[in-house]
Amino acid sequence: MSPAQATGVPRGILEGRRVLYTGASGGLGRQTTLDLLAEGAEVFAVDRDHTKNESLLAATPAGASDRLHLIELDLADGDALDATLAGIVAGRPLDVVINNAAIYPSKPFEDFTMEEHRAVHAVNVESALRCTAAALPGMRAQGWGRIVNVTSITLTGGWENLAPYVQSKGALLGLTRAWAREFGKWSITCNAIAPGAFPTDAEKIHPDPEGYRRFVLDHQSIKRRGTPRDIAAAILFLASEDAGFITGQSLAVDGGWNMN
Repeated sequence: MSPAQATGVPRGILEGRRVLYTGASGGLGRQTTLDLLAEGAEVFAVDRDHTKNESLLAATPAGASDRLHLIELDLADGDALDATLAGIVAGRPLDVVINNAAIYPSKPFEDFTMEEHRAVHAVNVESALRCTAAALPGMRAQGWGRIVNVTSITLTGGWENLAPYVQSKGALLGLTRAWAREFGKWSITCNAIAPGAFPTDAEKIHPDPEGYRRFVLDHQSIKRRGTPRDIAAAILFLASEDAGFITGQSLAVDGGWNMN
């Protein structure tokens, strides 16, 4: 019997859980952060955008502000990230890691330098490696953990000029499966969320916004644009106790664009 059942007092599905969330103040991150807090989690929210961090802080209810730890950090700075992670896990283990942060430069493949490829990999993949490595010992010791990697609909093809980004999301999908297999013996799950085409800042790279909107709706089975809460609901489920027998999976949250 859970504490909530014993007392009869409703509790959030993530009550008492410690969550590390990268890209926590951005277009898809902000709502998930607020929903994690609403479900009782303590959230270590990592984002480099000061303006968006301030907006997230202003939107956080007073009763939850003591459980939000905003960390303004460029994930490309591996040393700074490692030092921050060491401080977070020094006291208590992390229960949930959500690897969401990404950069997405757009131009033809032949115009990218190797340095630009490495820069995308550093933020989109290496930061996930560092966050997961820091959280793993604590998760393993307590015999419980949730890792959620945010990939992308672009892995299915259909988008040009995003080769480093697509490559990085493919790496995250591979890590999802490798980690699920390797960590399952400690009751640690690892799953991926593959968002569809959501109206966030990432869409600003498209020269014809209205044409792109029509393109999206033509491909989706559900004829509305997705919202950040659609992503939040999927992440919260995979981070919860109820998803304990689901691992190594990629959940498309795309309005029925791709069907597997």
